[in-house]
Amino acid sequence: MYHVPVLLKESTEGLAIKPDGIYVDLTFGGGGHSKLILSQLDRGKLFAFDQDKDAEANAKNKGEDNNSPFFDNPKFQFIKANFRHLKKYLKLYKIDKVDGILADLGISSHQIDDGSRGFSTRFDGELDMRMNQQQDFSAKDLIAKYSEQDLHKILGMYGEIKNAKTLAKAITAERIRKEIVTTQDLKNVLQKYAPRGAEFKYFAQVFQALRIEVNEEMKVIEEMLVQSAEILKVGGRLSVISYHSLEDRLVKNYMGKGKFHGEVEKDFYGNEIKPLEAVNRKPIEASEEEIKENPRARSGKLRISYKL
Repeated sequence: MYHVPVLLKESTEGLAIKPDGIYVDLTFGGGGHSKLILSQLDRGKLFAFDQDKDAEANAKNKGEDNNSPFFDNPKFQFIKANFRHLKKYLKLYKIDKVDGILADLGISSHQIDDGSRGFSTRFDGELDMRMNQQQDFSAKDLIAKYSEQDLHKILGMYGEIKNAKTLAKAITAERIRKEIVTTQDLKNVLQKYAPRGAEFKYFAQVFQALRIEVNEEMKVIEEMLVQSAEILKVGGRLSVISYHSLEDRLVKNYMGKGKFHGEVEKDFYGNEIKPLEAVNRKPIEASEEEIKENPRARSGKLRISYKL
């Protein structure tokens, strides 16, 4: 299967779908969330974003006997773009306000399982990690060009690597000796600095840091959250699934405070000034049953809010 959607029922129910509403799936991927949203629309419309060419092919596939829920469906519109351009692209379709927005952050199972994409520590392939393969800058470029100080910064900030400074120095020394081109080349450097018994976790943290930087993921999420709040109708729902603490912190802060850092602002009367109100104070997590079927669901955290 292309991608097993995480918290499918919970995230879709969180949108409180109206049959005639306008909805946005910001991360189409394998179409799991989109399919469930579409099944609940009557005269409504769903716009699905994804910058990955494989996701686009998936959306435009006729399926066996032309039975794809997306192909030629008048209620569905695929948009091949990064969701940081949410407002711009909806404007092209004359959409100013929507009833609900869903975002399943992170990378899809399909991207992880395709060794040639360079996302996974399990396969050898070129150090790519671009979600949009038309983009020029890849993980290979990052490893080759970033200064020791910049590598130190992203490894510490996005990978939460404890020996980030030492590792940054090792990478810059190694690339002088030999070009670091593949995931295995990089793992060969990391091996010496990984804590014994926790090598896999260490590799995953480094790969996460590189992926976030290559795709500007934190900046993109911030832009998406601000735009989502602007285009939601009053009472409209935002449903977001995140997979690591950096993503979840941004989502939690913006839904709870209307900003990414610091405390919520208040007006002269002491009323909080923020565009959204959280529906669930604590994140919704996958059940043990779902985790058993899909281990990748273990780290998923769902937060839902509505427009004030």
